[in-house]
Amino acid sequence: MQAPELLAAPTDPAQTPAPAPDPRESAPAPVTALPSSAPPPSPATSAPDLPSPRPDQRGPFRAEHVRPGDPYELSHGHPVFCLPSGGRASGALLLGGAVVAWDPAVSEAGAGTGYRPAPEVLRAPHVAVGNVPDTPGWVPGAPALAIEYADAGDDEARLARKIDDLLGAGTRWVWVVRLAAPRHVEVHAPGEPPRRAFPGELLHAPGALQNPVQVEALYDRAAAQRAILTSLLQREGHSSLESLRDRGLREGRNEGLQQAVRDVCDVLGIALSTDEDASLLELDGPPLAALLERLKRERRWPLP
Repeated sequence: MQAPELLAAPTDPAQTPAPAPDPRESAPAPVTALPSSAPPPSPATSAPDLPSPRPDQRGPFRAEHVRPGDPYELSHGHPVFCLPSGGRASGALLLGGAVVAWDPAVSEAGAGTGYRPAPEVLRAPHVAVGNVPDTPGWVPGAPALAIEYADAGDDEARLARKIDDLLGAGTRWVWVVRLAAPRHVEVHAPGEPPRRAFPGELLHAPGALQNPVQVEALYDRAAAQRAILTSLLQREGHSSLESLRDRGLREGRNEGLQQAVRDVCDVLGIALSTDEDASLLELDGPPLAALLERLKRERRWPLP
């Protein structure tokens, strides 16, 4: 296995405009490429990104230096190496993404969408809701809702930088799904302290999602299936599976009563006009049952 290709610091002055000099900033250390013969980094070592720059130190990289498919994001001009997800996180990510993508209020959602809110920032949340256009290239701005999945052993400092970058770019909520026990979701919003939500609690994102999301629906298959089914039914005009069942029972009963009225008229030799037959379709449950009983009793079609 070859070592991951590192971003090379831009050397052509025409490749990117030089930032305005700031006496508070020191010159960023150049990023060098690993030689082609270098062995892959040991799993025990940290990924090849910046070693923790000072908050006021801006790196040399810009979003145009990163190509789709490159394993990097950018934070204030510094490359952040992106490791692939483990089995548990990748499965949960697929479930949670489907839950929010099919919400009736959502028309745009994506996985791993690259956002470029500033030339020196490029962030790709695991799941994004809102501002996911059907166009190639990095997306200006930020999503309304971003969902990140974190498991045991993930780099917390790197995750904190990503949350700060997303919130600073305009994201209204960042949900961090913690898969290590005890499972929970951290809710981050601008200007508010983070809070934890545990299984059984509901997550809200008004303006981005119509339905509240159960914490466990973001990682549990059965809970995700229920949430997705509810959203799909709502998209077709049904408030819930129970309402669809009730509608089916009601329509079936009405059709049975309508046919019973026609059968009684046929036995009694009552010829229904086109208008009289059509009027049966306008009646519901109790009125149909009352009409049927009156036909049996009076043995004629009731006058209007």
